[in-house]
Amino acid sequence: MKRGSCVFTVILFLFTFNLPALLATEPLQLFEPGTEEIIDYSRYGEFRNIGTSQYSYLIKDREGLARAAGEGVFPNASVLKDPVYKQLLKQGKLKGRHWDFVDTKDHRLNFYKWATAPESPDVKQYYTAIMFERLGMLKEAVKAYYSVVVHYPKGVSYTYWNSPFYLAQTCMDRIEILCRRNPDLGIKLVGARVTVRKGFDIDRSNDEIIVAPGRLIKVNRDDAAEKRREFSRDRIIKTIGGQKVKLVKYDSGHWQLLVDDKPFLVKALAYSPNMIGLSPHTGTVDPVRDWQNQDINKNNRIDGPYDSWVDANNNDQQDPDEKPVGDARLLHDMGCNTIRIYSHVLNQQLFRDLYKQYGLMLMIGDMAGCYATESGATWEKGTDYEDPKQIKRMLANIEKMVKENKDEPYTLCWVLGNENVYGVGNNSDKKPEAFYKFIGQAVDLIHKLDPGHPVAICNGDLKFLDILAGYAPQIDIFGCNAYRGSFGFGRSLFNNVKEIMDKPVIITEYGCSAYADGFTQDEIFNFQSEYHRNNWEDIEYNSCGSGSGNALGGVAFEWLDEWWKANEDLPDRIKQQKKVWYEKRQDEYNKKDDLAGAFKHDSVPQFGAPFLDGWSYEEWYGFCSQGDGYSSPFKRQLRPVYEMYRKVWNK
Repeated sequence: MKRGSCVFTVILFLFTFNLPALLATEPLQLFEPGTEEIIDYSRYGEFRNIGTSQYSYLIKDREGLARAAGEGVFPNASVLKDPVYKQLLKQGKLKGRHWDFVDTKDHRLNFYKWATAPESPDVKQYYTAIMFERLGMLKEAVKAYYSVVVHYPKGVSYTYWNSPFYLAQTCMDRIEILCRRNPDLGIKLVGARVTVRKGFDIDRSNDEIIVAPGRLIKVNRDDAAEKRREFSRDRIIKTIGGQKVKLVKYDSGHWQLLVDDKPFLVKALAYSPNMIGLSPHTGTVDPVRDWQNQDINKNNRIDGPYDSWVDANNNDQQDPDEKPVGDARLLHDMGCNTIRIYSHVLNQQLFRDLYKQYGLMLMIGDMAGCYATESGATWEKGTDYEDPKQIKRMLANIEKMVKENKDEPYTLCWVLGNENVYGVGNNSDKKPEAFYKFIGQAVDLIHKLDPGHPVAICNGDLKFLDILAGYAPQIDIFGCNAYRGSFGFGRSLFNNVKEIMDKPVIITEYGCSAYADGFTQDEIFNFQSEYHRNNWEDIEYNSCGSGSGNALGGVAFEWLDEWWKANEDLPDRIKQQKKVWYEKRQDEYNKKDDLAGAFKHDSVPQFGAPFLDGWSYEEWYGFCSQGDGYSSPFKRQLRPVYEMYRKVWNK
């Protein structure tokens, strides 16, 4: 991919949310430190039209503002006089494009490169702020992030998937998170608001960005973070659902999910524990269904949920003390209360038992035509949301889902689609109005058949959010798959949904690869854990009682590495070899046969993503590895992210 394009620029914005475990411990010495820790912008210029789309800040004393800001913060340009910068420049250590200094481990070099980059001033300041943060210079980072809000609040570009990305909102998120996680800074951002109207549709020329920059203030340590409110005495003004599962909205505008009249924060995983050797590309498995009936060792129990065992010492052998424990027990011990099922063809007896024994509830999904499923469309043409026959087929399938599962104790909610708006196997990226009109029809149908459970959509981040609000306002929960990086979601994702749709939010997927080219295993595992910790922290912070107050929980992606996802383009010879291997494996599941030659854990990058090396490795998202692949589907090698969640979800 070519760097420098508008699309790739924002991909790099997202990539910058990396390397938290690799922060430099020693801050660099600034040539010209700022004279003010918190800049009083009113002394150096004039704020105009605050709270409108005509907002601006006019500098009247540029020299004074530069002294107050200090090196690296607009409009200070003293970095060009910095002896260290001159020395590094002379030594040739700053050669190359500034985009090559985004995620290198030498944050000092990154800082000097970005502070002098020939880039638009908003992007330049944003990356300089990130480098301050990585250097551990948090007060300078807060100043630099806030500089973007004051001077450049209307910058917008696009992610890898072409959803809009508003820079000032992210800078506000970073300030809030840094001050919340580091209360000793004694800083808080108050009164800041950047509202985007008509920003999440197809027409980018009609964006209206309303800006109130607020101000940074000094606070006591205990006041650095918003205090969580107690909602037990607040008035409920809206209820959705039935006796067992219901959504409630309080007069404060906060949302909460209740199960059996008790608060229920969704702590979920995507769960598809497929045996190595099975692949939809070879016609040997439906990856979201077949594991539910898999009994390879023929003991009349489903393999993954009941018979998996933990390879505690990672020696790829089942030692005498490594008895079967089952994924269901491991999930329960971790604090997981929900699993997301992408298809509603269910082994109902299995899920009744998992609910009875372990309390696991289900987010039950219908692909709603994504990946050309359930519509009758071919893969080549994809689902057409303007085709009445395909609409009829999909609605019939949804009706079947609801009728079969609406009275089951394990049902938590219905989920329509899986980031359809990216246009994989369907035309919703080109016809979003038609897609969301269909979603509205599906929601109406489900509400008629089952008023007892809320209905969610699974969107791709916030793409087309304005169009969704116009064509399917009856949706109960806004769900989205969001891979924004290890810094988390901040408040802006939840605020944007609140302002445009006033809906509660479930992050229906978030996570990252446990593989990266050029990094050690410890670095990768630390990053994966930090990524999940920060993402979950923002979900919890924005749940009922604090933040935006509309987060209902999230679905971590995913439980177990899936070894088939990088095999779309395999030659027919290899596909046939894998199919033969699988058929042989059915009867000799624990023997070391031709596995290595027939199937491997591919480290092929699929697309750009905000992970350690900038790429997503689709076969490596698991909380558990399958080791060398032998003893699949039973062996589990737990990664550190499992223990992290066990502590966080059980606190």
